[in-house]
Amino acid sequence: MAKHNFQLTTADRDQLTVLLHKGVLPAKTFKRATALLELDRGRSRSETARTLNMSYPTITLWIKAYGERGLEMLADQPRSGRPNVIDGLQRARITALACSEPPEGHSRWSLRLLADKAVELDLVSGISHNHVGQILKKTISNPT
Repeated sequence: MAKHNFQLTTADRDQLTVLLHKGVLPAKTFKRATALLELDRGRSRSETARTLNMSYPTITLWIKAYGERGLEMLADQPRSGRPNVIDGLQRARITALACSEPPEGHSRWSLRLLADKAVELDLVSGISHNHVGQILKKTISNPT
C-alpha cells in the first residue's frame, strides 16, 4: 500500500502539542489530536490505528475531516435531533414542584399530576408525564 504523506501546519502542530500537554482532555479529543501528531511524524495509518486501538477507516475519516475543517475536527459536530424545548429554569421549577407538598387528596405527586400542574401553573406550555420523569431522573432527589 502506498504511503500517504500527511503534514500538519506548524501552527496546528504547536497547538496540538500544547493541547496534549494540558493534561485534561476528553478521550475523543485526545485520540484525535494524538492521531494527527503521529501521522505528522510519519507513522502510517495502520500503525496509528493500532497504537490508538482504533480502526483504519476511522483514522482515514479523521484525516479527511482535518483537510476539510482543520483543528475544528477535534470536537464532535452538532448532532441532528430535536432541540431541547424546556430550559434549565423550567426544569428547576418542575423539580421544585415535585419537592413541594402534593395536592390535597393525594399522598404524593405522580408524574401525571406533576405534568398537569406544571402546565396549569404555566411553568411550561405543555409536557408529558414521561418527560417529567426524565427531568426528575436527572436530579438527585429521592421521592420516597
